[in-house]
Amino acid sequence: MFALIDCNNFYASCERVFNPSLNGKPVVVLSNNDGCVIARSNEAKELGVPMGAPAFKFKDLMESGEVHVFSSNFALYGDMSNRVMTILGAFCPNMEIYSIDEAFLDFSGFELHDLEAIGREMRKRVLQWTGIPVSVGFAPTKALAKVANRIAKKFTERTDGVYKIETEEQRIKALKWLKIADVWGIGRRHARRLQEMNVLTAYQFTQLSDSWVRDKMTVMGLRLKHDLEGKPTLLLEEVKDKKNIATTRTFDHNYSDFASIKERVASFAVSCAEKLRRQHSCCNSIMVFIHTNGFREDQPQYSKNIVIKLPYATNSSIELVKFAVIGLEHIFVKGYGYKKAGVIVGDFTPEDNQQLNLFDNRNVKHIAVMKAIDKINHSLGQQKVRLAVQDTGRVWKMKQERLSPRYTTNLDEIITVKT
Repeated sequence: MFALIDCNNFYASCERVFNPSLNGKPVVVLSNNDGCVIARSNEAKELGVPMGAPAFKFKDLMESGEVHVFSSNFALYGDMSNRVMTILGAFCPNMEIYSIDEAFLDFSGFELHDLEAIGREMRKRVLQWTGIPVSVGFAPTKALAKVANRIAKKFTERTDGVYKIETEEQRIKALKWLKIADVWGIGRRHARRLQEMNVLTAYQFTQLSDSWVRDKMTVMGLRLKHDLEGKPTLLLEEVKDKKNIATTRTFDHNYSDFASIKERVASFAVSCAEKLRRQHSCCNSIMVFIHTNGFREDQPQYSKNIVIKLPYATNSSIELVKFAVIGLEHIFVKGYGYKKAGVIVGDFTPEDNQQLNLFDNRNVKHIAVMKAIDKINHSLGQQKVRLAVQDTGRVWKMKQERLSPRYTTNLDEIITVKT
């Protein structure tokens, strides 16, 4: 039996933990640079604020005070997520952290236990220790656990936030209730195709032939179908290193000069290099992209990316910045106002298992230098030591006009209790 534990309206709930006056009120969280909506409370959803909506389109509503708006506070959200996951890990040794606010637990061997009672205890403990409300869904497979969790969250008053699918009757009833577009693992393209075939529910999807699903939706689609049929196919995944690492940002305003974009791209490459070193990996390729503001139809538009195959694997900030700048030089065009840029590294190999070339290899002297820089930045704060190309006299900050304090990770911003 699998369990899926999902934090309810996680980002909004994190804000409410330290500001209880927000309970029952519409709360919205914006993306980097306060660009668009990435999280909404149930009350905000009822007001018609859609996910991904550009913030400027709802400016009047947000400034009226009817909706409480926050900039994304990922330091707070990440720390609260770690606290929740640590609590959940005490209930079951087999755990897969699926996302910042979701985790699967494998309760195999707990057949003699009252799982619904365990689910209620998990909800109680997480809420009591962190203030974050969660929903719990139990089922024989991961895909069905997702469905059960959705039912627990949708009908909280009837389920007390915990629901278990254990009989065939419950499985069929749940799948007939769930719309095909809401099925975990069914993307928009497949959902649209299935709807055109009059496959409107998860149950109707399970009635399709295996051969059709495998042909049209690949093996992963077939595994999902079997999982929804109650046949355990999707197993827990161990925590693995990332296959790609990206650092991208939307700028606070348009930049048209090469120097400003170069400084940003260099900083993004440094960030990617730091993340590579944390997971002890090196990359063999790097992609750089830039594009203008697609929402400004009155301005000329341009978007371009370039992928560079590196001559050797590296995680050196110095070397990755060099290749990132080369890529930018190839795609930068004058005359445009650029709103966003990013660097993505991929094709990883282990840091301690490098394939050497005859003539061109990474500079081994950089290994010790990077370790020293990482140590200093970790102890004294990010960007205390930077490359010259990053412009040490300039401190780039995201537009975060509505940022809440980092209550749990910064002593200077710890909550103040008035008595």
